[in-house]
Amino acid sequence: MNSETDPWATGEGAGEEPVIWKPRTKLGLQVRTGQITSIHDVIRSQQPIKEVEIVDKLLPTTSEEILDVGRVQRVTDSGRRLKFRIVTAIGNGDGYVGVGTSKGKEAGPTIRSSIERAKLALIEVKRGCGSWECMCGGHHSVPFTVEGKAGSVTVILKPAPKGTGIVSGEIARKIIALSGIKDVYVQTSGHTRTSINFAFAVYDALKNTNNPKTLSDQEKKLGVVVGEVKPVVPTE
Repeated sequence: MNSETDPWATGEGAGEEPVIWKPRTKLGLQVRTGQITSIHDVIRSQQPIKEVEIVDKLLPTTSEEILDVGRVQRVTDSGRRLKFRIVTAIGNGDGYVGVGTSKGKEAGPTIRSSIERAKLALIEVKRGCGSWECMCGGHHSVPFTVEGKAGSVTVILKPAPKGTGIVSGEIARKIIALSGIKDVYVQTSGHTRTSINFAFAVYDALKNTNNPKTLSDQEKKLGVVVGEVKPVVPTE
């Protein structure tokens, strides 16, 4: 099969030769051969995602956000060297989100590298309505209070009634929105001006929505959903 007819061929714009994805991992091979057909099954398999093509194939409708662009200075024998440190987040707005960071000499390649790392760090987010003020049985908020930590930063996500919005600063708001949560109270402590730690503390809190074990009747009452609500159609 040549690259013109191979549905797994990808390219970066007109005039460039398509690049055919050749899986390097067992998980990648399972996705390419159709043994695994959903990102939910990928995450539940507990196999690490080491190829961005897995996410591109099974979750093609992701959005990206640049959370922070910083400069890191390093002194060497030849003088000072400046590098970019960029933090990004990706998500489909329906139960999946990832956060990544990368360093590099040029902004463009560093952004792309950070986005790729965010894809490799993709997690499933459990949503519901845990607010006693609402209890609508929907999935607009978190089903219970969760906590996340990174460095000195601690982030607590609390259920909020429908219509509240994401009550937080810009970085947390972007990450949480990408996960599909629409209403939540966010409490923070620690050195939150350190953007990278703040971003990963929010990410850790979202990841921890999967930790509490809930019974099926509790999940029904709280409107708990895991991952996407609308079925994702893999790319051809």
